[in-house]
Amino acid sequence: MRLLLTVAMLCLLLAPVPAAIGKSCSDFVFRDDNGDGHRQPGEPGIGGVMVSDGITVSTTGDDGRYRLPWRAAATVFVIKPAGYRLPERVNGLPDFWFNLRENRAPKTKYGGLKDTLRSCRGFALQPAADDGNAGDVLLFSDTQVKNLTDVGYYARSVIEPLLAQPKARLGLTTGDVVNDDLSLYPAMNAQTRRLGVPWLHIPGNHDLDFDVASDADSLRSYRNTFGPDTFAAEYADAVFVGLDDVIYLPGQSPSYQGGLREDQFAFLKAYLPTLGKDRLLVIGVHIPFFEEGPRGFRVADRERLFALLQEFPHVLLLSGHTHNQRHYYHGAASGWHGAQPLHEYNMGAICGSYWSGVKDADGIPDGTMSDGTPKGYARLKIGAGSEYALSWHPSHDPQATMTVHAPRVLRQGAYPAWGVFANVYMGQDDTRVEYRVDGGEWKPMRRVLQPDPALLAENMADDLAEQLRGFDRSPEADPSQHLWRGALPTTLAEGEHEIEVRAFDRWQGEQRGSTHYRLQTAEP
Repeated sequence: MRLLLTVAMLCLLLAPVPAAIGKSCSDFVFRDDNGDGHRQPGEPGIGGVMVSDGITVSTTGDDGRYRLPWRAAATVFVIKPAGYRLPERVNGLPDFWFNLRENRAPKTKYGGLKDTLRSCRGFALQPAADDGNAGDVLLFSDTQVKNLTDVGYYARSVIEPLLAQPKARLGLTTGDVVNDDLSLYPAMNAQTRRLGVPWLHIPGNHDLDFDVASDADSLRSYRNTFGPDTFAAEYADAVFVGLDDVIYLPGQSPSYQGGLREDQFAFLKAYLPTLGKDRLLVIGVHIPFFEEGPRGFRVADRERLFALLQEFPHVLLLSGHTHNQRHYYHGAASGWHGAQPLHEYNMGAICGSYWSGVKDADGIPDGTMSDGTPKGYARLKIGAGSEYALSWHPSHDPQATMTVHAPRVLRQGAYPAWGVFANVYMGQDDTRVEYRVDGGEWKPMRRVLQPDPALLAENMADDLAEQLRGFDRSPEADPSQHLWRGALPTTLAEGEHEIEVRAFDRWQGEQRGSTHYRLQTAEP
């Protein structure tokens, strides 16, 4: 009899536990007064907070309770409201989500969904000590480490210099955290958390589980570490929405396409109408909206999204993926019909061109991207009235704003067919760029769509080298979207001449760069 009872008890323990009565997902959002992440007696629920499963959006009642339709597999997250901050998980990431799954998830090469719950739980929020503004946001894209050596480059070239700078309020990575090796997530998180900044992540095409049969299963390991691939977070001055826009196509070529899923449109249709029009609305993705073609963003999806955003007067789009940098202004040709052009900032990569190129004195690869932009990161500063300012910070010199290139020597009296080039990293089509020689009159430079000559010179040096100059060569130079040219005078005196360049950035004001060239006499 005792044996039968023991067997019966074991069967009860091993049987599936009902996750929620009445097939709903329900718990509380509460004020975490003591900061331990668990609700204690006397800690009140918070009303008016939104919780979502990536499809449905539920708003808590006065008691703080949320209720979502039951789904056998979902990532449930709280939308952080302004005036509150999120507690940290053990790995330092914001604790605003959990993975819900009735049955054990199949494993993938990198583990898949290992940490899942079979019933819903509550969310802790802590009152923000400040006014709840995002203010200063660090923007990373394409950290794209392939091994621990690259993680070391990330730590030494990006994280450690940032420790000496003013601390940001928020961090956002727009995809390709790693380069297909998802086992590197913990090592990357360990470095990023040193900044002490709440950090949000958006997946990229190199963050996928490739050993799955469908797009729906392609982010299991990603969600196990970073949580939802659709999310939102609210601040007093801005709202951030992150969207996975990589549609995995296993067994096909190409193996992915840019676009959005139906569940994401359902979330946006439920969530966006709850927002006022006074704050900056930031939409972050990996694959750029302007990129079309086989691997680009589906035109129909872009038009659907833009229709949902059309009534918002203050929208900023952020993307990565290209390992180049440019500003793109959407209009009717790309399906945007708002009152003003829609600004998309396609930011450069932390890894530059995949941690390639000749190493510097500290042993870190140069990493210049194919458009001549140095590897680095961006900052977004949000001001009053939904105004914002963007800046690019090369990791080797965070204050540099341009690269100025000129020939080292020209023949005195030669036809002035040779130019000085300024690669203005944050330059736009209408950016005013000027140059002068030896302190003379400022003259306009002309924007040109061609490869950066400084990178072309690096390509040639790689071609002519008898031995490898680095682990991987610098990329082949592509036409740059932010390159300007001015003709160099050759009728000046023999000797050295200083070239100064100034660019008028719409957010940072006047920016300067310089170089020099030498005139030399010669006989035929």
